[in-house]
Amino acid sequence: MDGYITKQHAIPVKRYCQTMNLKENPALIAEYRKIHSREESWPIIREGIREVGILEMEIYLLGSRLFMIVETPLDFQWEEAMARLAHLPRQQEWEEVVARFQECAPGSTSAEKWKPMERIFYLYE
Repeated sequence: MDGYITKQHAIPVKRYCQTMNLKENPALIAEYRKIHSREESWPIIREGIREVGILEMEIYLLGSRLFMIVETPLDFQWEEAMARLAHLPRQQEWEEVVARFQECAPGSTSAEKWKPMERIFYLYE
């Protein structure tokens, strides 16, 4: 395993970690992976994520479990940003597209689908 290079930001950042399950279907999981690729992900969705103040977002996959890391400025307000994101152009359409892969209630927003994780350990520096 080689690891992943992380971005360096010019300002201090905070991190949010969240999780969600995909449906247990290898074909759907493969398609979900594909629509999140550089070539197929929607530029307008990436632009909207940045527009609400998110500096970096990464999604990792293990089996049908997703893990997302979001880095933001220290003054970022999660609930306010997610409310803005939900109303940006094509965001609801994107949520409907990806919902068919995800274990979630119909019509859920991104903020309703992803569940925050509790940090239980770091190197205590």
